[in-house]
Amino acid sequence: MKLETKGFITILTGLYSFQDCIHFLASVRKFQREPIIILIDRVPRFLYPLLLLFGNVILKPAPSHENPVLASRQAKLALYGESLFDKTIYMDCDICLLSPIDEVFDYLDAVDLLVTEDVQPAIAKAANLLRVKQDILSTLQSVGLPLNENSIQYNGGFIAFTKSSKNYKFFQTFQKYFEIVVANQNVLLLKDQGAFAAAVESVQPKMKTLSPVYNYLDKWKDVYAAIDKPIKVMHCTYPYRPQYAKNVTRSLFTQIVDRTAKIFLPNQINNPWRLK
Repeated sequence: MKLETKGFITILTGLYSFQDCIHFLASVRKFQREPIIILIDRVPRFLYPLLLLFGNVILKPAPSHENPVLASRQAKLALYGESLFDKTIYMDCDICLLSPIDEVFDYLDAVDLLVTEDVQPAIAKAANLLRVKQDILSTLQSVGLPLNENSIQYNGGFIAFTKSSKNYKFFQTFQKYFEIVVANQNVLLLKDQGAFAAAVESVQPKMKTLSPVYNYLDKWKDVYAAIDKPIKVMHCTYPYRPQYAKNVTRSLFTQIVDRTAKIFLPNQINNPWRLK
């Protein structure tokens, strides 16, 4: 049963991202009141109350796997089925809102899907998807991904979508192509962008590409062309969290979490699963 017509969803698989998720929730609650679903796995239940403190937070089990990176990818495939809303904004939990984004829900009146391009949008140049130094496009095509010279790599950290038959088909197709990625780990890294781009090419959903202000990776700010509007959605790419993102989420509670995290939580920098 739907709770509301619109809401947010994120993914928390493992303790490596727990501190990030606290800051994510703090930033969303600073500007938005809609419910937030967290697809969660491998987080001790005694930590759940720290997430629920932000109010109107719904914890739902994510697909479980010992590899938290693979679990997070599988959870992304499940976003459509797990959403309780007519309009959903998905954001990675290392994202920080810097202002309200109510207009994103309004944009979904006209399209099925809202996305942002990656800092390296051309699939033919997306070396970040491969484990090996080979021709990128021909390698992706050889494993069965229907990509071409014009295919775009979208950044999966921000996806807004509606409940529709087109999106149901899109997420089913996304899963099919991601299974190809998993089956070809000898040449492909465990990332979802190639499968997502393949699903876009195959299904052709009615979609709109948003400005980088809705998914701005400050770590790569030198790559962007001039942006003449304020950044609304900061993708912090742990462990790099810009000072202005920290200022948005800073409170006594988050300061206590941050200090405690240094002692009790594993450090994302040392996460061995990110390289597997």
